[in-house]
Amino acid sequence: MPKSRSKRQRKQPPPKAKPRHSPQWVGILFFILMAVGLVVIIANYVSAFGGGTANWRLFYGLGLITGAFILSTQWH
Repeated sequence: MPKSRSKRQRKQPPPKAKPRHSPQWVGILFFILMAVGLVVIIANYVSAFGGGTANWRLFYGLGLITGAFILSTQWH
């Protein structure tokens, strides 16, 4: 006796998603923000700005580093 065919069609798995790539400027900007923030903080502590240490320079450097970490979440 011949085999009966199923009336259902076989389900195909969904196609694999292509990996997303970030533009090159994201990585470059990350390292620039991180380096500039670090330089500002170090220069603040060694009084390279001539006016001694200032809290606003410290927060400016930390803000640059925070911006770099926020930007790093956009990297694919």
